[in-house]
Amino acid sequence: MSKIAQAFANGKAFIPFLTAGDPTADKTVEFILEMVRAGADLIEIGIPFSDPTAEGEVIQNANVRALKAGITTDGVFEIVRQVRQKTQIPIVFLTYLNPVFHYGYDAFLARCRELGVDGIICPDLPYEEKKELSDVAAGYDVDIISLIAPTSEERIQMIAREATGYIYLISSKGVTGVRSEITTDIGKMADSVREVTKVPCAVGFGISTPEQAAEMAGKSDGAIVGSAIVKMIAQYKEAAGEHVYEYVKKMKDALRDI
Repeated sequence: MSKIAQAFANGKAFIPFLTAGDPTADKTVEFILEMVRAGADLIEIGIPFSDPTAEGEVIQNANVRALKAGITTDGVFEIVRQVRQKTQIPIVFLTYLNPVFHYGYDAFLARCRELGVDGIICPDLPYEEKKELSDVAAGYDVDIISLIAPTSEERIQMIAREATGYIYLISSKGVTGVRSEITTDIGKMADSVREVTKVPCAVGFGISTPEQAAEMAGKSDGAIVGSAIVKMIAQYKEAAGEHVYEYVKKMKDALRDI
């Protein structure tokens, strides 16, 4: 069983996200380990990029801060190397295709395999062009995580049939960010996915409270939270570790009895 499959094997998965290098690389390592200690099942790590088109203001600003602080793609790999000295939790990169292309597909994926990065999310990689990267990634045992948006209704099963790792169900139209209400029929999307694949699906975009996480995970296989955590790191900066721990623990606890 893959590490990603293990993350979903014992109940609903809680998947936190943070931006690498915000506020520093060393603090990113610390925050990831606090998430693991708090019960996270899988970690998504954002590789900072100058034009993160799927991100709202909170994560855009984190990208800017991390890039100004000097983070590079190799710096992100070094963060993973340090994390891997302490834990084997599944790790998935969220990146855009441009940094991977310029690093070189084979070189990037070889580093992923070397360091135990289990998957990659590329929000700007269209389904029709996915094989450009996924065919290469398969040779390195790295999953390209499929995203399914609320506007994908007629394409849900087409995308799901070829998915590996897990499927990222996008809860709302637009970019990432905390939302007071999620109105998308996630249950219908998840049911459609389950008709054609056993690959688990988790819901992201807009989740910030334990109640939202429980509701979304109750209709799928897990909940993904990014902006709320990145916002917390922006607020507390280098002192954010204990706050991240408490938040992730609270969110994971909300999913335990579903």
